[in-house]
Amino acid sequence: MEPKVRLYKPLLSDLWYRKQLLGDPETMSYNRGYELGFAGYHNETGCIDFPESDWESWYNWFCKSEPERYYAYIVRCSDGAFLGEVNLHRNASGGWYDMGIVLDAAHRGKGYSTEALRLLLAEAFDRLGASEVRNDFELERSAALKAHLAAGFRVIGEEDGIVRVGITKEEFE
Repeated sequence: MEPKVRLYKPLLSDLWYRKQLLGDPETMSYNRGYELGFAGYHNETGCIDFPESDWESWYNWFCKSEPERYYAYIVRCSDGAFLGEVNLHRNASGGWYDMGIVLDAAHRGKGYSTEALRLLLAEAFDRLGASEVRNDFELERSAALKAHLAAGFRVIGEEDGIVRVGITKEEFE
């Protein structure tokens, strides 16, 4: 089967898309109402400001620090359109990597997330040397749980409405 998506490590000049993604209320609705309390977070929408003046320092910190961190866009193979983002960062207190995925709301429900998760896991295990990858999110986000389970993750815990999923290198292979 032809792949639907690929991962692309963006250039600094491509960060306009990240700004657009983080500023879209429908895409960021999962993040709404958490009172995160940091500058640039909008509680009523879940959106996060990403001004151009911050791009270079963020890019150097997140995109140029492998194997501690990894960041890429999800790109549709058929036309090169940016669909979302994925990231990994080594957990400071554990022996695993934590991950994140944000798919543009306009592209959800089309199978892109599961494929992007598998590509991210290949990066984590094959290139970064991860032994385990974990993520956590609200249990009510059933589509996120379904995508993670389809990519091979297993539920490793649940507390206060938050589900934690994980996958080891051996489980991925």
